[in-house]
Amino acid sequence: MASNLISLTAPPKRGHYDAIIVGARCAGSATAMLLARAGLKVLAIDRKPYGSDTLSTHALMRPAVLQLWRWGLLEPLLKAGTPLIGTTTFHYGEEEITIPLAASGNLPGLIAPRRTLLDRILVDAARKAGAEILHEVAVGDLFADTRGRVRGIEIRAAGRASLRVSADIVVGADGVGSLVAKCVDAQPLRRGAVSAAHVYGYAPVEAGAGYHWYFRDGIAGSFIPTNDGLACIVASVPTSLFDQRFRLGHARARMDVLEALSPALAEQAARAPKDARLQAFRGVPGYIRQPHGPGWALMGDAGFFRDPITSHGISDALRDAESLARAILDGSEAAFAAWQQQRDMIANRILDTTDAIARFDWTLDDLGERHRRFSAVLKAEVQALAGQPMPARRAKPSTYRAPANQDEPPAGADLFRNGTGAGS
Repeated sequence: MASNLISLTAPPKRGHYDAIIVGARCAGSATAMLLARAGLKVLAIDRKPYGSDTLSTHALMRPAVLQLWRWGLLEPLLKAGTPLIGTTTFHYGEEEITIPLAASGNLPGLIAPRRTLLDRILVDAARKAGAEILHEVAVGDLFADTRGRVRGIEIRAAGRASLRVSADIVVGADGVGSLVAKCVDAQPLRRGAVSAAHVYGYAPVEAGAGYHWYFRDGIAGSFIPTNDGLACIVASVPTSLFDQRFRLGHARARMDVLEALSPALAEQAARAPKDARLQAFRGVPGYIRQPHGPGWALMGDAGFFRDPITSHGISDALRDAESLARAILDGSEAAFAAWQQQRDMIANRILDTTDAIARFDWTLDDLGERHRRFSAVLKAEVQALAGQPMPARRAKPSTYRAPANQDEPPAGADLFRNGTGAGS
């Protein structure tokens, strides 16, 4: 189909790489950076332009800030004007609970950078480490050997023959609609039960503001200071309510929700320019997918997705980047199994708590307990990261093979054909 063809003005420099990463947002670019820092030849491909924006709550939790500090990228984000956030306030109806962050040298505060900044800094760091990153390039399919092991990607370019590039491993970091997951038929290990809808907008904010999370029966909202003197203000409702009340227009329905949550929050949102653009996400139930197989791996939203209401997506992506990079560099079956075990343990706990909040069946009295359980997960993540070494330089190519009990496709399979032509 013509819509699946792209103009490939800058083809990859190599025919073979140690790792190819489909998707170069925060998940994929962080993985590319860590692998390149360890000496691997890495190619990352993204269909969107370099430095482009994307839908996001922006909020980074403690584990993600710790990751960026470990990688030497927290200071550049702060120097670029990302505000340091020192408090989190939970609004349960009329009750307010403000929690100050206990700052330290490696965790001076929380941050919520715009994705135009965060993703760009990660891409720049990956390139500095030696990774090759191509933007505005779409992957059309994967190809495999006769035993079913993924061997690389196929790029379908306008005006020329399809281009194949091989790799020891192909990593899908290409989001909820992951092409890689479709091509390898990655099976869901768990499906979430609920979804929530979110409508995002930006408004001016005074310096020094903290995170604010608002809850009333059946609705929720967020106030998240980000770059350029703006805050991301989000109205969150059950998807069923979104379908009923927002279908005739997002702006009025969003303001109604914000007004019900807090008149002050609605007043803040009203400071946005009249032509300010809103973005909506209708919601997708969470899932945990099979994360790896012969010659492939999934990470970020491609492997594990949870509702944005707990603002943990970027934190999951950065944690995945480091733990998957460690497994790839080790190259053994045991390392990939250990990575999956750790990912599944954390992902199940996060999905449990996120679904409990996104279900909107709580009362204000018990919601605080659900947030305390989520805070315990964050503390466990920080402790686990603090005890892990950074991914080390790999001395030899990966020897990873599929586990012995994994079924292999029949001999003769050469190309996966369930791809859609969508890139990252």
